[in-house]
Amino acid sequence: MFDNHMFQAEKAATNVRVDSVDKNEGSEEAVGLMNHQHVLLFVFLIGVVTGLRSLTGPAVTSWAAHLGWLSLIGTPMHFMASIITVTIFTLLAVVELVADQLPSTPARTAPVGLSARVVMGGLCGATVGVAGGESIALGIVVGILGAIVGTYGGYFARTRSVKALGVPDVVIAVIEDIVAVGGGLLALSRF
Repeated sequence: MFDNHMFQAEKAATNVRVDSVDKNEGSEEAVGLMNHQHVLLFVFLIGVVTGLRSLTGPAVTSWAAHLGWLSLIGTPMHFMASIITVTIFTLLAVVELVADQLPSTPARTAPVGLSARVVMGGLCGATVGVAGGESIALGIVVGILGAIVGTYGGYFARTRSVKALGVPDVVIAVIEDIVAVGGGLLALSRF
C-alpha cells in the first residue's frame, strides 16, 4: 500500500505540482472541493449552453479542461483537455455560429439538431461531472437534461423575442451566441 504521508513529504521536498487529486470523501485533498449540488449545477449549466449551441458547449468544456479549470487527469474524459480536441471543437463551434445565421439552417428542435445537442450535452456533462468527482453516468444524465432545457428554452426565447421586439432574427441570434459563449466560459471559469 502506498504511504500517503511519504508521498506528501516527497511532493513538498521536490516542490513538484501534482495534477491528480484524491477526491475521495474525507481525504485531505478533498477539502475545498465543490459539493454535490454545485457540481450538478455546473453540469446542468454546461448542458444548457450546449442546448443553445450544440458545439459551443464542447468547445468551452474542452478549453476549460485544457486551461486547467477542469481537472481530468486520470479520468476517461482526459482526452477533452488535448489541444487536438480543443482545436476540433473550436473550429466546429465557429462554423456552427456562422451557419446559425443562415436562413436555411433547420430549427434546433428538429431531430438532427436535437440529437446533436443531446449527445454533446451528455459529453459535456460527463466531462464536467467527472472533474467534480461525480460519476460519468450522472454527468451524462444531468448534461442531457440541461441540453434539452437549453434547446427548447433558447428556441422559445429566440422566436418570441424576435416577434416581441420586431427585430431581425440575426440580432437575437448574435445575442444568443454571446450568452452561450460568455455564459459557458463564465460558468466553467468558476468551477
